[in-house]
Amino acid sequence: MRKTFLALVACLACALGHAGGAMGPAALQARHQALAPQLADNPFGAQLALQSQEARNRLEGDVYAVLDHPLDAVAAALSEPARWCDVLILHLNTKYCRHEHEAGDAVRLDVRVGKKTEQALGSATRVQFEWQPPQSRAGYFVASMAAPDGPYDTNNYTLLVEAVPLDGGRTFLHMGYGFGFAGASSFAMKMYLATIGAGKVGFSTAGTPPQLVGGMRGVVERNTMRYYLAIRCYLDSLKVPAAQRVDQRFAAWFDATEKYARQLHEVDREEYLRMKRNEYARQVAAR
Repeated sequence: MRKTFLALVACLACALGHAGGAMGPAALQARHQALAPQLADNPFGAQLALQSQEARNRLEGDVYAVLDHPLDAVAAALSEPARWCDVLILHLNTKYCRHEHEAGDAVRLDVRVGKKTEQALGSATRVQFEWQPPQSRAGYFVASMAAPDGPYDTNNYTLLVEAVPLDGGRTFLHMGYGFGFAGASSFAMKMYLATIGAGKVGFSTAGTPPQLVGGMRGVVERNTMRYYLAIRCYLDSLKVPAAQRVDQRFAAWFDATEKYARQLHEVDREEYLRMKRNEYARQVAAR
């Protein structure tokens, strides 16, 4: 029971949130210029920069990446809450996602998170996100969602994606997430990091000599990468025939995470694919 509780709090920390408000088109273009050296030379083997922060009662993470997709395609793919459910389900800890229309124009995403292995939906934890209508105009796109409360004293979950166009039909994307935590969740996170999360690391280095960060920053960074890869693999899957897309993105996401096995490996490929096919079928059946 304790192991399940600790893992659940860790997955909630990893799965949801964002690192502040949208930057806007001018600031995001400027950030692309400022990050040019990191985007060109980094350990990721891609045009990507990953950042994280640990503050009092809050964790934040950001990924900045160049995508080989035009802005209009990115905006079209990420403007619908139903498509976000197809993105979120790629993550190991996302067990289910469904969008629900409420009074007026309000839309909610009913997300269930849980273990890295298969489990009954009733044993997963429910987190409800309010979907914010995306803004899409020439030269800029932004979409976000927020959940004010989560289990075990966690709070202020948000997920943000914004993007601007680059030359050559490419897009510069910023994904940010963060969450707040208090007494019970802080204690549970510390217990997780001292037990089943011990030895896990992120991507940044710190200290002398430089070492990969661990602890809460490691949690944030591992899952920043997982969600960035989910977005990228979802976009890439749109290039193949519709009947092949679901299996394409599940396989592509797992293979992409295995490029960073030191940080991201959790289950075997066949176990992941079987679990996700079953979870996706459950998600579709509930629509």
